[in-house]
Amino acid sequence: MRKIAMVALVGAALVPAQASAQYGEAGKTIVDVAVEAGSFETLVTAVKAAGLVETLSGEGPFTVFAPTDAAFAKLPEGTLEALLADREALKAVLTYHVIPGKVMAKDVLAAEQVSPATVQGEALDVRVADGSVKVDGATVVQPDVEASNGVIHVIDTVVLPGS
Repeated sequence: MRKIAMVALVGAALVPAQASAQYGEAGKTIVDVAVEAGSFETLVTAVKAAGLVETLSGEGPFTVFAPTDAAFAKLPEGTLEALLADREALKAVLTYHVIPGKVMAKDVLAAEQVSPATVQGEALDVRVADGSVKVDGATVVQPDVEASNGVIHVIDTVVLPGS
């Protein structure tokens, strides 16, 4: 099983060149890459509403586990609206998706499991499971999208602190 997971992640690690074409250029900040991608409109709206654009455009480096629009659509009805209406709760959820420093897929592969502290303060459970990288149960669908101030790992589910 470990061999399958390693093969899957090594294959995924070879995709960053395609990711740059899909999600933006490495010379752009995390926010720039998210804006240009077109699949993070909800995330960008939330980052703006929480007042985090300047922070995530800053020097970093940051590792962002970025939920797609489809990931936000999977939240229970009314959850996104409630978060957008409560800036502090929104900020807590968004900063739970951010780790100070740059963590690449190869770092998780080497350790098989890491529990980095998020900017929000709680630790994320990041591990290799079922042939893919999981972040608190969300699956990394595109690893290692590099930006000038860090890296984005695209995830298929919004992860919530304390869950």
